[in-house]
Amino acid sequence: MSHRFRHLLAIEPLSREQIVFLLDQAKPFQEFQRYPLKKLATLRGKTIALTFFENSTRTRISFATAASRLGADQMNLQAEASSVKKGESLSDTVRTLEAMRPDAIVIRHSSSGAAEFVSRRVDVPVINAGDGTHEHPTQALLDALTIRDRRGHLDGIRITMIGDILHSRVARSNIHLLSKFGAHMTLCGPAMWLPRELASLAPNIRCVPCIEEALDGADAIMALRIQQERMHEPSISAEDYILQYQLTPSRVKLARRNAIVLHPGPMIRGLEIDPAVADSPQSCILEQVTNGLAIRMAILFELVAGSADPQDHAKDSSHAAD
Repeated sequence: MSHRFRHLLAIEPLSREQIVFLLDQAKPFQEFQRYPLKKLATLRGKTIALTFFENSTRTRISFATAASRLGADQMNLQAEASSVKKGESLSDTVRTLEAMRPDAIVIRHSSSGAAEFVSRRVDVPVINAGDGTHEHPTQALLDALTIRDRRGHLDGIRITMIGDILHSRVARSNIHLLSKFGAHMTLCGPAMWLPRELASLAPNIRCVPCIEEALDGADAIMALRIQQERMHEPSISAEDYILQYQLTPSRVKLARRNAIVLHPGPMIRGLEIDPAVADSPQSCILEQVTNGLAIRMAILFELVAGSADPQDHAKDSSHAAD
């Protein structure tokens, strides 16, 4: 079967084989991050349009750095300083950008489905950098790469996700991805952020309101950001959240002895996660950031460079560094 992609809009429609292909494509770019010279010419002469209609720090920087390390130029659009603020439609904005001939468009938008909407209106590859509460596919891929590196595989792992599941596109993309590997997923959080319908997203999901029960036997634990900006329902006080759901050292001990801890960031220390957990040897949070670069380089490489071999380019850089 073909692993080639035209766009990367979501994890849900991807096959297990396509996901493994993308994770494998990221391996040489993981090695590349360790080289003293971190610049390839793979996408020299290409231009990546970074269109962020929603605030972002780490995802924007990660994509910009990935494009730069592949040698690509960038076009940057920030909604606060764009014609969107003057009333221009999303369709007209991206078609105007396309007229400047970028080779790919990376888009983040507060509306679910925005990336697919754009992909139907332009003739260049579109990468979803997060759309509303729908999906965040590159985050799920970098999470999967991190779990696979630490655990050795993804098949049948037991993962517990804690916190604001309802508003989390990260959780949805991870659920779609890990379900293709037979993962057992436990979702835990306050009742208003844990509707029972979430259990129907994929097989092997259970919703558990008690964090102590949710963590029992977990191979991996993912704390999620509390997304105040998306909330329309009554929230929970910080004091109650800390008491009932903060990931603390004593609670981590309820999981398997070598369980790993993930957080997509930005994390709120002292609320979602105890600093002692965030900085523990079990924490993979900074590895996730580094792996985000490798995954985004692999995706840009795949969508823009075509059929070249990423291993060859990494070797070329290694020789240059020597």
